[in-house]
Amino acid sequence: MNKSSTSLAASGTVHVCASSACDCGLTRRDMLRLTALAGASVAAQLLRAADARAQAFKGDDQPVKIGYLPITDATPLLVAHGRGLFDKEGLRAETPRMFRTWAQIVEAFVSGQVNVIHLLMPATLWVRYGAKFPSKVVAWNHVNGSALTVDPAINSVAELGGRTVAVPFWYSIHNILLQQMLRTEGLTAVTRARGATLGPKEVNLVVLPPAEMVSALAGKSIAGFIVAEPFNAAAEVAGIGKVLRFSGDLWKDHACCVTFLAERDIVERPEWAQRVTNAIVNAQLWARNNQLQTVQLLANSGEHRYTPHSQQVLAKVLASTDYASYEASGVVRHKGWQQRRIDFQPYPYASYTEQLVRAIKTTAVEGDTRFLQALEPSFVAGDMVDERFVRKAINAVGGPQAFGAPADFKRREVVLG
Repeated sequence: MNKSSTSLAASGTVHVCASSACDCGLTRRDMLRLTALAGASVAAQLLRAADARAQAFKGDDQPVKIGYLPITDATPLLVAHGRGLFDKEGLRAETPRMFRTWAQIVEAFVSGQVNVIHLLMPATLWVRYGAKFPSKVVAWNHVNGSALTVDPAINSVAELGGRTVAVPFWYSIHNILLQQMLRTEGLTAVTRARGATLGPKEVNLVVLPPAEMVSALAGKSIAGFIVAEPFNAAAEVAGIGKVLRFSGDLWKDHACCVTFLAERDIVERPEWAQRVTNAIVNAQLWARNNQLQTVQLLANSGEHRYTPHSQQVLAKVLASTDYASYEASGVVRHKGWQQRRIDFQPYPYASYTEQLVRAIKTTAVEGDTRFLQALEPSFVAGDMVDERFVRKAINAVGGPQAFGAPADFKRREVVLG
């Protein structure tokens, strides 16, 4: 592909790199996987495979098969496994399976290789309405927990003009918030091949797996990245990058990843879905109140070695003691929000889903986005999310107050306040 430029604002087709010289982030295989999932024949084959796997078990005998990326967004799923919370619910949980990219985890989920995953909330829209795979959000996994990290020489978003920034997936809160920041500074998001000339007001966006972002920043192939923790903390600890903004300082207590189940399992195995949700809610409450133990459980030195990250890096996120220094330096601008770098609150607010649908419609993403324009925010909030299980689970542990959440399960979204 020799065309040097694609404006994201005008993009309507999937951009796939045929040349190794192109630095697009997603591999050709990943893009082909995602494109194929939206095709009727491929989707039907994967659904048949998933149905066959599910039918091999009766009722609640189906094992919990977790799929995750090694980011702190997966904390509730991994804590629930590591502390035997699924077992306490009478479920059998297999060893969680780690994936490298979001494309891989989506494919494994649709084909039934895994049946409990954490997924970027905007990506759930693509899976359910773009790829038309029957699936539901049953809980949030966390709030906040992401940041824009840049080369130490960069001091403002405006200085990203003429540079390249990585996002983990087009359908992500990261892409949404980054483009909002760019627009505020009068910058335009584009996609360009490696080595192509960028205008002073253009920012080249590429998709990279989270695990590749720190090394890409160190190698100067990108000027920054916006992604889930602990990769921002890893860049800080290594002296490779610095946090420019926290995502939770842009959208107060936003969700990033959510717990995602196949609709088949919800309809045919409602008790199984309830028990899965119970375990995840209990895991969030435990992680919220046992930060250092959570670090030890997730670290590469832990018994399970769920992630490749050190305790030092994970503690900077999960047991942060330096948030006040970010407030003092101006990185955190909304001191009154009194947030943690990452926190845990499982209830999926309808107001957030509605705002997210409105936001993604004004965010440039690659691929066929026609399905997005047909989505009505309040419809999606009721259709995409099944809150029955998480409400019951939250009430069983003391109600929303146990998570510092409103008692009436309602809130007002505060974005870029």
